[in-house]
Amino acid sequence: MIARDLIQAVPKSDLHTHLDGSMRVSTVIELAREQGVSLPSYEVEGLNALVFKPVYGDLPEYLAGFQYTCAVLRSFEAMERAAFELAEDAAAQGVRYVEVRFAPQLLVPTGDACVRALKAVGDGLARAARLHNALPAVLQGEDIPFEWSIICCAMRNFTRGMGVYFDNLLDLLPGMAHKDLVSTASLEAVHAAVVARDRHGVPVMGFDLAGEEAGYPAGHHDAAYEEAHRHFLRKTVHAGEAYGPESIYAAIVRCHAERIGHGTFLFDAGRVRGRGVEDKAAYTDALAEYIATMRITIEVCPTSNLQTIPELAGDIRNHPVGRMIEYGMAVAVATDNTLVSHTDLNRELALVSDACALDLAGFKRLVLAGFKGAFYPGRYKDKRLFVRRAAEQFERVVARIGRTATNGCGGASCAS
Repeated sequence: MIARDLIQAVPKSDLHTHLDGSMRVSTVIELAREQGVSLPSYEVEGLNALVFKPVYGDLPEYLAGFQYTCAVLRSFEAMERAAFELAEDAAAQGVRYVEVRFAPQLLVPTGDACVRALKAVGDGLARAARLHNALPAVLQGEDIPFEWSIICCAMRNFTRGMGVYFDNLLDLLPGMAHKDLVSTASLEAVHAAVVARDRHGVPVMGFDLAGEEAGYPAGHHDAAYEEAHRHFLRKTVHAGEAYGPESIYAAIVRCHAERIGHGTFLFDAGRVRGRGVEDKAAYTDALAEYIATMRITIEVCPTSNLQTIPELAGDIRNHPVGRMIEYGMAVAVATDNTLVSHTDLNRELALVSDACALDLAGFKRLVLAGFKGAFYPGRYKDKRLFVRRAAEQFERVVARIGRTATNGCGGASCAS
């Protein structure tokens, strides 16, 4: 077992955290009061009992809270504040690099406003970084700086009522096929990301596809990912969370994905549905081997998966993270939604390291995989330096706290 104080103290990265799922509950309540947004309760305890629960019965219950967080994130001031607080809370947990993702089109009505939303979130993250990086420990070289970037999300699917932007698009193009509508929206999301990055200097480094996976294939968003590719945006895709290995395959082949969000059903050959696949087990094994060989990072969000995927039965031993590590994959443990899942990165790392019986060397590889897989907002040589500084800081922390870890396998022993 890796000591909890060691997990807290080492530098960490969080590559998969959603702005609208990672607010402070007190801030949701305060903003709702200010904006006249109706909540089931205006007390922290009440809202946690009714909405942001410790245990959820199903995925719709898990997702119910987003209607309230998105409702209070309609102003740029609220976005800036939420981003600042997310980064401040992450830094307090020992996170030194965070990539915050969100879908501006869920929050604002126009493409121009999407650019302003990305800038507002960037302003909040930058404010938190400035505060951390002015601390004596950082200035004296006893700690490493806090760095950040943004991932702009598009939605696999949308319906009327999901946001003013989507309602306007449906009204503007009433005769367009739905798959073409979602393609149009995701292409505009890429344009907003590029404008925010290139004209306003916001480090929007990546593009993502989120939302309902089954029935809404990544292929509907080929144009957006081709545009992202042309503009050198880094690419990740939510895939294999609610669909099988073929969704992950499509993310890699059709969307040029460099990372995969979740990937929980990567090894589930029983979910392969393609008629042209004769040997489903061989197909999934080849896909897994390709992911490992090409160093395609898997953004694993354990608690979120346990809360939303019934097949896991709420037991980390049923999660494939151990098998991913055994394959030698680049696995980056992440939080997904700190508010909705009542979690933080230390809890997620403890969950995985305990279940997989990681020794200190295995734990270090797990921690550094996040830094190495980052869509870092700088030159490659700067990223290499940052990764090296994180590794050196890890060793300094170990030397200070002590090498408190059981003799694990260094890989994974959890069932998968």
